[in-house]
Amino acid sequence: MPTSKPSPTVLAVIPARGGSKGVPAKNLAPVAGIPLVGRAVRACLGAVGVTDVAVSTDDPAIAAAARAFGAEAVPRPASIAGDTATSESAVLHALDAFEATHGRTADVVLLVQCTSPFLTSGEVAEAAARITSGAADTAFTAAPSHGFLWRETSDGATGAVGVNHDKAHRPRRQDREPEYLETGAVYAMDAAGFRTHGHRFFGRTAVVVTDPARVLEIDDPHDLARAKALAPLLDEPATPAFADVDAVVLDFDGTQTDDRVHLDAEGREFVSAHRGDGLGIAALRRAGLPVLILSTEQNPVVAARARKLKIPVLHGIDRKDLALKEWCEAESIDPARVLYAGNDVNDLPCFHLVGWPVAVGSAHDSVRAAARAVTATPGGFGAIREIAAWLLGPELNTPTPLSN
Repeated sequence: MPTSKPSPTVLAVIPARGGSKGVPAKNLAPVAGIPLVGRAVRACLGAVGVTDVAVSTDDPAIAAAARAFGAEAVPRPASIAGDTATSESAVLHALDAFEATHGRTADVVLLVQCTSPFLTSGEVAEAAARITSGAADTAFTAAPSHGFLWRETSDGATGAVGVNHDKAHRPRRQDREPEYLETGAVYAMDAAGFRTHGHRFFGRTAVVVTDPARVLEIDDPHDLARAKALAPLLDEPATPAFADVDAVVLDFDGTQTDDRVHLDAEGREFVSAHRGDGLGIAALRRAGLPVLILSTEQNPVVAARARKLKIPVLHGIDRKDLALKEWCEAESIDPARVLYAGNDVNDLPCFHLVGWPVAVGSAHDSVRAAARAVTATPGGFGAIREIAAWLLGPELNTPTPLSN
């Protein structure tokens, strides 16, 4: 009987230096609650045909983030970690390290950039498939471009001239040959050919056409701000499951209330809470998930609500992120497995600490942009009940099966 051909080894390499002048700690900057390096790792791990993912870095924090998202971290020597180092040098070093460590030869190697936050697993898979199928030796992602390009002449005598067109003849878009703009997101190479040539383009080169609306390369703080604003529109909606979370931490005002305060003649404060939230919190407790209320307000209302719900509370806190970190250490809970729900800018430090930052539907725009998930329900109207349904099912069933 003929033996089946073994599946090719496809190694995705994500270069991620610690130094960045345009955006400090850029590769760890969160977009929709996930660091850029984590977004790149997730795209690669989800790509059909990709067998291994390695992050090449000189930064321990980036290495830790890479491992947390499921990639292998390859320590990069200082000699190829400076501003002038090429991406090719990082890929070649990671390729050598992978083959020496695993005793396997990579058939295809991918260069995947952290700076393209809206890269999809499908694009990664298609780039790899162009090589494994034998259709091309190299491939890269590119977006269709229909712009008329110009350049100024060096002497200035003739003024600007058309680069991809005759300025005296401007054909309609549908009458022009298609052109493509390199996105910088993914490059795929036959590994042996890459070793021979030392650069990412050789032999037959294929274009992997991407959606122009998703193309964004982060080079400066303005690019990062645009990515955060676009994430709620471009990312696939994601909500955590019970297996993703070890604890739930809740802000109070604006998250469990509608953020309004009612005052009587003596100045006593009253707020409104939603009974559905109480039902959701009770279900989380029955399922065995620790639940904590964390609030900056030193308010008897917060303490009274916590007693009613039978959950602990930390209130009157100046630095919520420090209090949350200390609580996680005391409870031996990994912050990366904490869901934190909030609504306003004082929740952002906690968002940056946890693995599942969640904004309620009425949250401030900057909080929604930093969240990994956003409830459809506003704060104070059952948003916590909605979060509980994400974790326990729409009927808030606990994950423990019923006995016969």
